[in-house]
Amino acid sequence: MSEILVLVEHAEGEVKKVTLELLTLARTLGTPAAVWAGPGITPEAKARLAEYGAEKIYVAGADDIVDHVVAPKAELLAQLVAGKAPAAVLVAATAEGKEVAGRLAIKTDSGVITDAVGLSDGFVADQSIFGGGINVHSRVRKGTPIVAVRPNSTAPVAAAGAGTEEEVSVTLSEAAKAARVVERVKQEKGARPELTEAAIVVSGGRGVGSAENFTVIEGLADALGAAVGASRAATDAGWYPHQFQVGQTGKTVSPQLYIAAGISGAIQHRAGMQTAKTIVAINKDPEAPIFELADYGVVGDLHQVVPQLTEEVTKRK
Repeated sequence: MSEILVLVEHAEGEVKKVTLELLTLARTLGTPAAVWAGPGITPEAKARLAEYGAEKIYVAGADDIVDHVVAPKAELLAQLVAGKAPAAVLVAATAEGKEVAGRLAIKTDSGVITDAVGLSDGFVADQSIFGGGINVHSRVRKGTPIVAVRPNSTAPVAAAGAGTEEEVSVTLSEAAKAARVVERVKQEKGARPELTEAAIVVSGGRGVGSAENFTVIEGLADALGAAVGASRAATDAGWYPHQFQVGQTGKTVSPQLYIAAGISGAIQHRAGMQTAKTIVAINKDPEAPIFELADYGVVGDLHQVVPQLTEEVTKRK
């Protein structure tokens, strides 16, 4: 089968979960080939990629690739597309991944699809567009299909690949080196999973009432091993940091379980979470739009419902 390039998302030598999802998806359509951009690949990382089906691992370990912003990764992929003629290129639909996809599409004169939540034969992508109002099927008609896939859209399934390593080099253009990274500040990682990669997300909205009351949301999240999210109303009010905002102007999540507590369900918020596999809504307003989207709904005061739910979850551990 034809090779499918998968751009590896990694941090400090560790392969991120979304890459395992992309490799799993690539296996259904062709032969997965992982692309590691930058230094720091470890034997453990190689083994992890092979475990999830990477037949080849292209390693471009030059410091230059990560010393500059985004563009070097696009040039690396463009070189591989020209030399290897893959059937498609898959990247994670993160802010950086989507920028890489756009730049790569221009360099290779190809079509690009972003925010795909599924991919089937012929590289037909499922997408949720116009703020989540419409679901469509899309396909690239020109060049090499470049598809940015939302995290948590595919469950990662291990299936051993050869994991044959091949070193590649890339000569960066002056344009790619125009912006340089001058400093990196490491953000302390908490015990909770990363919001965009979490299998379970518990989000609070205007109904939470205050910053102090978000401890109720955090309590349930910790009991479930979940990430914490917030609606735009909650972050704009200063009740929770903006980096945890879920929605059209925040982060897009596609967890297995999404619990929306005290969130009305405005289209702005729905655009960021409606591809979740199971949605549970807790709201005291029975007419709240979130119930139209929810698989399960609880009409009640979240300050009574959520603590009871947390207690029940804790009992069953």
